[in-house]
Amino acid sequence: MTAGRLIVIVILGVTVLFGAALWWFVVRAYYERVDLNVLPITLASGAEIDLALDAAQAIDADTSPLRFRACFGLSGEILERFQSDAMAYDTPTPLTAPRWFNCFDAEAIGSALEAGEAQAYLATREIARGVDRVVAIFPDGRGYAWTQLNGTLE
Repeated sequence: MTAGRLIVIVILGVTVLFGAALWWFVVRAYYERVDLNVLPITLASGAEIDLALDAAQAIDADTSPLRFRACFGLSGEILERFQSDAMAYDTPTPLTAPRWFNCFDAEAIGSALEAGEAQAYLATREIARGVDRVVAIFPDGRGYAWTQLNGTLE
């Protein structure tokens, strides 16, 4: 084997290893499953309540305030009270979740919001500087939460 071929093989090998490591760090390394039984919600009145969740699944990471995603259910009077008292969110933009967190489909949630099949509400303003936590609620009680930039950063 010539020196040129050996160099090419080494470069390709390092590139593949780097690509695999990069994928792992972006998609897997920092996310952790989070136990989520309640979600703090700011009502239109400004009062904050803890919203009790059913069958919640959530992920988050310490590396960025934008990595939070959650899927949950709301039932009966909790759903009705939430929909009547919560503050609507004007510019919801569900951010994609890692493929392995398959309960959260950002494209489907975004399409449902645009079609009026779901309603977006502010959960917490400024959960971190320039970041709001938003929830989308479907009439059947399915709920999804994520964090997104709120446009206050310049």
